[in-house]
Amino acid sequence: MKKVLLLLAAALLMSGMVNAEADSTAVGRKKVAVVLSGGGAKGMAHIGVLKVLERAGIPIDIVTGTSMGSIIGGLYAIGYNANALDSMVRVQDWSYVITDKEDLRNQSLSDRRKQYTYLYSTGMTLGKRDLNAGGFIKGKNLAELFQQLCTGYTDSIDFTHGLRIPFACVATNIVDNSEVDFHSGRLPQAMRASMAIPAAFSPVRIGDQVLVDGGLKNNYPADLAREMGAEVIIGVTVQGAPKEAEDLGGTMSILSQIIDVNCKNKYDENLAITDLHLQVDTKGYGSASFSPAAIDTLIRRGEELAMHHWDDIIALKQLIGIDESFRPPLLHPIRPQVMTEKQRVISYSFENMTPQAERFLRNKYNLHVDDQKTDSIDAQLMQQLTTTMRVDLFYQTAECRLVPEGDGVHVILSAGNRKSVQLHAGVRYDSEEYASLQLGLDIPLKTSIPVSTDITLRLGKRLMAKGEVTMHPLSFTRPTLSYAFHRNDVDIYHEGKRDYNIRYNQFQAEFIPFNHDLRHFNVQYALRWDYMHYRNMLSTETSIQAVLKNEHFYSYHARVNYNSEDNWFFPTRGARFKAEYSYLTDNFAELDDKAGMSDVSANWRMSFSLNSRLTIQPMLYGRLLFGTKVPPVFGNTIGGDWFGHYVEQQMPFAGVGNMEYVDHQFVAAQLQAQQRIATNNYVLIRVAGGQQADKVKNLLDTKTILGAQAAYYYDTMFGPVGATLGYSNRTNKPYFYLNLGYEF
Repeated sequence: MKKVLLLLAAALLMSGMVNAEADSTAVGRKKVAVVLSGGGAKGMAHIGVLKVLERAGIPIDIVTGTSMGSIIGGLYAIGYNANALDSMVRVQDWSYVITDKEDLRNQSLSDRRKQYTYLYSTGMTLGKRDLNAGGFIKGKNLAELFQQLCTGYTDSIDFTHGLRIPFACVATNIVDNSEVDFHSGRLPQAMRASMAIPAAFSPVRIGDQVLVDGGLKNNYPADLAREMGAEVIIGVTVQGAPKEAEDLGGTMSILSQIIDVNCKNKYDENLAITDLHLQVDTKGYGSASFSPAAIDTLIRRGEELAMHHWDDIIALKQLIGIDESFRPPLLHPIRPQVMTEKQRVISYSFENMTPQAERFLRNKYNLHVDDQKTDSIDAQLMQQLTTTMRVDLFYQTAECRLVPEGDGVHVILSAGNRKSVQLHAGVRYDSEEYASLQLGLDIPLKTSIPVSTDITLRLGKRLMAKGEVTMHPLSFTRPTLSYAFHRNDVDIYHEGKRDYNIRYNQFQAEFIPFNHDLRHFNVQYALRWDYMHYRNMLSTETSIQAVLKNEHFYSYHARVNYNSEDNWFFPTRGARFKAEYSYLTDNFAELDDKAGMSDVSANWRMSFSLNSRLTIQPMLYGRLLFGTKVPPVFGNTIGGDWFGHYVEQQMPFAGVGNMEYVDHQFVAAQLQAQQRIATNNYVLIRVAGGQQADKVKNLLDTKTILGAQAAYYYDTMFGPVGATLGYSNRTNKPYFYLNLGYEF
């Protein structure tokens, strides 16, 4: 039945196209072109104008565009009507789309954690020239989005006869500074080339051409529409008013002016051949204004401007040669299938990939087509495949294309250069540790079984260097071996007053033979060695000084980690659960010739959205230590906003700013209210209560620790930026904490 419906829809579509073409000739009306200018995010206003043109019944026979105009125009040409475009741009996560971040929703929690630790990540290919370089952003997420949106049009086609509406877009070849007009080729690639803003996005290389944003040569390609046979041109531009000398006071304003001046090529001449020019007011917004509020406003401004020119649009019908009641037949009656349903796979092919990589993908995702099994693919699987090619197989770029074949599709998986090094950089500042810098290098090894080597270096008050080797076999586990050096400088407080400072080196080696990852779930079994070298301690407590002697430990660990939260820092739904049991010894079996120390810890948080802005987050957590001896370096500590910030066993507690020791048995409950204000502003109110004791049975007999804090944070691309004010009955004084950047 589904096939019948698809055939009927296709027949209806073809009928509409034929009728539309016949209408422009049989009736004798003039051909109409819509020309859409570049302008980055400001080009969202084009959608509002298209809504009004559809409402007025203006036939559109040709579409041309540059940069964002090429994206809106290209999608319109394959069948997205204005309402479909409106819906599409609103549901996109543009903070992800216009970056090179990986979509790690289907990857390991450690990979997700890495993404929310570093400010900047980039892939590098050593020993050979990286042809994908040349911009701060490689644009792989944009390219992947275009592939999905243009499903059915990703192979090389003629844009004049192969699309529902003839289309062309413009790029600039910086080899000879020439204009390149796309009338054919791969539509997603043409759109990506047309919007490759120099320095911001890497150029697109086709043959011996190096293509960047077409706005440098022809930002409003009305002449291109005329060459394609347009007799009536409706043009939409989104550029702001020219800047005066007093407006050019900063680097960004000067750079913007240089781009605007260069984009004036052909501009006046193209305006002269335009029959109806609609200049949208985009004041207050820039090329990178991709926030939901900005998109909503820009679309609305485009619609309001077009409605203001309603009489001019209706009058244009007479010039076209149609009356006011005319409505083009089947004007975009349906939009193309965008992988909302699975499509049957006829065959697979792999481009620029090693046989080992091909075998890895086939086995991991069961990419086998035979008579007994009907294989299929959808947008989610396409994204999983390309993410795995970049994350597990270490390719700089990855592409999944679908080419219609018979009653299904041929899937082409194409890879770019193999990564030699993935570089990560993170920086943060807070009012306790001041500035910190962390660098990471992911080095893939060219082996038959994928193996990655991670090197991490943290500079600051807490110096750390770590090396980690992970195997990526086809099985469900990723065996990992790591070695780390920590140079710790920690202030210990007691009831809000600084008690002492301890400096020590920690050498740590860990082998994880079982490291099982699912979408939100990770289970590990590990064996660890720790050596503590105590350098010095500033304290009047000589008894504590005597206890802290250099020592080594062997421990066994079992960990469970689950995280389904929709945001790493400000979740509105989902849950987070982490539990661990460890057994600490000094000879693999005992601790000081007695039974070893058992460590049981867990934390669990849920997020419940009361409305679109307010979220309630209850959390339970605690750590219980059992044994005749508990080394002070592994004792329970509380304070701060994060688990394991200064030392691994640290637990946060509202109202306690610095790290303090508590008894060996500690449990706590916390309730947080998270209120979102505007787009990325958050107010957090947190209250907590905790119990501590030397034995579990005495937990309810001790004084309850109470605390509360209020915080304001702004979620930026550089990480959370904000301040916290708290108070607890343990410290009996308020504390202030300032944080800038991701936590590490």
